[in-house]
Order: sequence, then C-alpha cells, then structure tokens
Amino acid sequence: MDLNKQSKRSPGRRGLLRGATVACCALALSAAGATAASASTPTAHTAHTAHTAHTAHTAHTSHTVNYVALGDSYASGPGIPTQVDATCARSDQNYPSLLAAARNWQVTDVSCSGATTMALAGPQGTQAPQLDALRADTDVVTLTIGGNDLGFSNNLATCAGLTSKDPTGSPCQTFFTSDGTDRLAQRVDDIAPKIAAALDAVRERAPHAKVLVVGYPDLFPDDGVGCTSSAVPLAAGDFAYLRDTEKKLNAMIADQASAHGAGYVDTYTPTVGHDMCEPAGERWIEPLVATAPAAPAHPNAQGQQAMAAAVEHAVRCGAYRR
Repeated sequence: MDLNKQSKRSPGRRGLLRGATVACCALALSAAGATAASASTPTAHTAHTAHTAHTAHTAHTSHTVNYVALGDSYASGPGIPTQVDATCARSDQNYPSLLAAARNWQVTDVSCSGATTMALAGPQGTQAPQLDALRADTDVVTLTIGGNDLGFSNNLATCAGLTSKDPTGSPCQTFFTSDGTDRLAQRVDDIAPKIAAALDAVRERAPHAKVLVVGYPDLFPDDGVGCTSSAVPLAAGDFAYLRDTEKKLNAMIADQASAHGAGYVDTYTPTVGHDMCEPAGERWIEPLVATAPAAPAHPNAQGQQAMAAAVEHAVRCGAYRR
C-alpha cells in the first residue's frame, strides 16, 4: 500500500472537540470499553474551545486544580515542538500540557520517554521517581504506562527485521508464537500486576486525587490491512497481529484501572483511521520512518491533540473515580 495513496478509512475533517459535546456515554471511558464516536482532525483552537466551555465552572471556584501527569513517551511527546525537557523528550504540546491549558489547571508534568512502571516508584537514570511529584493535595492524575514494559519499540524493530524473510506473510507473529505460546500476549498478562501496583501507589501518594489512566492510540490499521513500505517495513500479515497485541494491552490496562478505582480513557477508538498507514496530514501516528516532527511509531502533534481531546471529554463526563 502506498503511503501517499488517499485513504478510504479516514473520517472527514471536523473540529476535534466536537466529540466532547456528544453525550458522555458515547465515549469509551470505562474499563468495559464502550464504543466511541470517532474523533476528527485536530484544530488549533482545541485549547480555546475547551477553556471557553470550562469558564462557567472556574467562575464558581477559586481553587487551583493541581494536576500531575505521569507516564511514558506517549504522554511526553518526543520530537514534537517545542521540546522543553531534552532528557525526557517532553513537549509543551503533549496531551498533559494541552489538557492543563484547556482546563486552566496547574500542571506538574513528569512524563518521560522510555519510562516503564519501574520509573514510577524508582529513578529513571538521573530522573527522580515520577511518583515523587504526587502530594496529598494533588487533585488530578493522568497515567500512560505499560508500552515500554511490553518492549513495544524493540518488538517493532524485531518485526521490521523479519519482514524481508516473508513480506507477504506474518514472520513477526510466527517468531513470537514459535513455541506455541503468544509471548507478547503473555507479557501483557505479566504487566497487569505492575499496573495494579502503580495505581495503588498513586492512591497512596495522592489519596484525594481523581485518577485517569490513558490508553494507547491506534497505531496500526484497525481493519488489519497493512501498508508494507520503506516507511512501514512490516510484513503484510503482521499488521493484524500487532493491532491485536495493542488491543490486548489497552484492555488489560482498562481492567486494572477499573479494579483499582481509576477511570480509563480510550484513545484508541477516537484515533481509528489516523494510524501510521495513513498519508501525511491524515495520520496522527508517525510511521517507523517519521516525516513529521515526532518519534517513530508515536503520536505527532495532531495525535497529541486527539489524546488531549479524549482526556478532556473524560474529565467533562466525570469518568474518573476517587
């Protein structure tokens, strides 16, 4: 599939926050994973629109909302201008920054590229444990974590390296299931108690905070149809396998959020049709050879806007729980 080919999957261009005005039940914000209406192309007025809608609320309270953003590169926004922390590859246009601007919240963003669940309670290189940012008076916490525990970047590199052996087949799936067990699916199961422990630790450090666990956006075509190319060097038959692996990860994270008193934000459904196989300008996830200023296989600026809109909707709908 040519990456420059006009996609048949992409929805029409509309204001991104239009989805935030529909009934709250239309978005999958719980562990049950209810079906969401598709989000549309992000626009520059995202933060302004959300802030305008929030004005009535802020007029009734002088309390400054203390918001802490935890997580990995899907929260930090590597490569997206402007990078404000080189060590963590953190952008001031990532979803935590956009959400904070939209809600007029005071944000402490400690999300960091490469973070695993271990980086929450323990140091990540020279970076302090992310949980140290939490306080008794923290009001809201977002958390995006688990992808690096799964080893997703390394897995993609492995899959790309196997493509030449069988470009029309599924050599990646064969590799990860060669012993009769899906090793990636097993890793997802193994990560579950780590997510559980992380959420318990968040609750211990910030007992009064409203906690939202933010899932991963749609990286691969949801219909399973691949786009093998120099920019996306994955075998045709492996796209569906990688899609299913990501869905397993998101489902596990959603289950853990529900079991530990947190809300879950589905960023997968609103980004369907904007995966790495879409043409430049329509994709919100960069391919393995990125063309927009963003990390490979990560959200670009539009992708971060889409994630921010999904979280904003969750906040409006009260998807979090104490």
